[in-house]
Amino acid sequence: MTLPHQSAPPRTPREKLPEDRRHMIRRRWLTAVIIVLLVGIPAGYLVISAGQSRDSGRDKERESSAAGLQDNWPSLMKRRVFEVPVPAGAWGVAYYETSNWKTSRLYVQFTTNAGGLDAFLAGSGTSRSALTPGRITVGERDADIAGWTFADGMTWAGTTVTREEPRPRTDITVDLTDPAFPRVYAVSTTSP
Repeated sequence: MTLPHQSAPPRTPREKLPEDRRHMIRRRWLTAVIIVLLVGIPAGYLVISAGQSRDSGRDKERESSAAGLQDNWPSLMKRRVFEVPVPAGAWGVAYYETSNWKTSRLYVQFTTNAGGLDAFLAGSGTSRSALTPGRITVGERDADIAGWTFADGMTWAGTTVTREEPRPRTDITVDLTDPAFPRVYAVSTTSP
C-alpha cells in the first residue's frame, strides 16, 4: 500500500528588478578591469622577460665575439669558476675568456697595492713566499692571446697554483717593479 504524498507547491521565481544604468556601467567597468588584469599582467611579464632575454643574449654575443682583453671586471661567476679572486680596490682590470670543447681559459690583469696582492694570492691558494723571483709562468702562447709582453728590465715573479681536478690551474706572473703597486697577470685554465 502506498501513501499518497503531496507535492511541494511550485516556487514562484523572484522577479528581477531591472538593472539601473549606474549599476550596469559599474559592473561592466569592473569586468573590464578584471580582464585587463588577468590578460595584461602576464602579457606584460612576457614582454619584459623577452626583452631581458634578448639583451642578455646580445651581451653574451658581444662578449664572446670580443678579441683580446676587455677593460672590465670579469663577472663574479667567472671569478668563482676560474678561482681568480680579483681584490677589491684593484684598478686597470681587464679580462678575456677563451673556451672550446677541451679547455677554457680566463686571462685577467689588474694593478693593486701590496695588501691587495697578498689577498689575491691567499684567495688563489698561495702566498707571496711562493712567488719565484725572475720567473714568468704565463706561457708565450697565452701571452700572445692576451696581448701581454713580459719585457726585460722589469722585476718579475711568478708561481703556478695547481689544484685537484676538475678545479682550474692558475699561472700567476707579477710585475714587482713598483712593489707598492704590483701588476698581476693571471691565466686560469680548466678542463670541463
